[in-house]
Amino acid sequence: MILRQISNFNIRQIAESGQCFRIIQEPANSRDLRLKAAPENTQNFRLETEPAGGQPDTVWRMISGSHYLRLLENKNGVYFFCPEEEFPFWENYFDLAADYGQFLSSVQSGDSYLKKAAEYGSGIRILRQDLWEMIITFVISQQKTIPAIRSLVEALAKAYGQKLAVPKECQELPFSSDCRDVGCGFFYAFPTPEELARASLSELQSMKLGYRAKYIKRLCEDACSGALDLAHLSRLGYQEAMDYLQGFYGIGEKVANCICLFGLHHIDAFPVDTWIRKILLREYAPKSRCAESVPQARLCQELVQENFSCYKGFAGVMQQYIFYYERSHS
Repeated sequence: MILRQISNFNIRQIAESGQCFRIIQEPANSRDLRLKAAPENTQNFRLETEPAGGQPDTVWRMISGSHYLRLLENKNGVYFFCPEEEFPFWENYFDLAADYGQFLSSVQSGDSYLKKAAEYGSGIRILRQDLWEMIITFVISQQKTIPAIRSLVEALAKAYGQKLAVPKECQELPFSSDCRDVGCGFFYAFPTPEELARASLSELQSMKLGYRAKYIKRLCEDACSGALDLAHLSRLGYQEAMDYLQGFYGIGEKVANCICLFGLHHIDAFPVDTWIRKILLREYAPKSRCAESVPQARLCQELVQENFSCYKGFAGVMQQYIFYYERSHS
């Protein structure tokens, strides 16, 4: 177990921000779980249970590729339950080296909506996720709700991913009786291109992937043949990556932007989906200089440029603040 005090970090906000679909809150036990640190040494801890009805600490489990973590956050800090040698992976995954306080302090005082959204979602961080997993995840995300995306990602992992043992360090906390697979000490990694390529088109269609099944099948073929070169893609800048990604079947501008933001950590990317479009038209179009002169097809793009270009290099962080705020208040 590793304990860290982290500013601008809230695991619930991260889990509900629509960027990752393998962060799951574990079902509550019949008795509340409380993790208490000894005051003289916060690396020492003890578990206490008491009758349900109080405010238990919430346990989360995360899977990224073949990596597994259980995490608990309370007033003492953030507890990472993972092998010590795995902690650098999770430090990078949660972007802990970045100062999100600087992003928050940069919000323009005249943008009252963004200011409220940033304060509300101040614990969000842009995760550094597995590139291949994000390509498939955001192809799936087209016209799907977050629960549906989460369900389909898990289904692909169970059907085609490698079954791995949960590290013993992740089991220091007692498992909920409802945690089924995880409670049995194993989990499923997200399938590699080669593993997912074993699925036939009809098998993918049977998983309720709809028209996305043919996109996923073609992407697997392209990745296995080298036409989709993930190592090359990882080295590209933001605009180059956007151009490269949109050359593949099933990847349009919005999905390419999501892959850039969440899979390549180009945090200047600003995906525009239904939620963001709604915000732009309601909050920013009425006071825009271009609202009446720009064609509707280009209006949102112009509104992003007009209102978020001042956040050069990290506009995607602002996108996450307003996305999370809008979904939480709708």
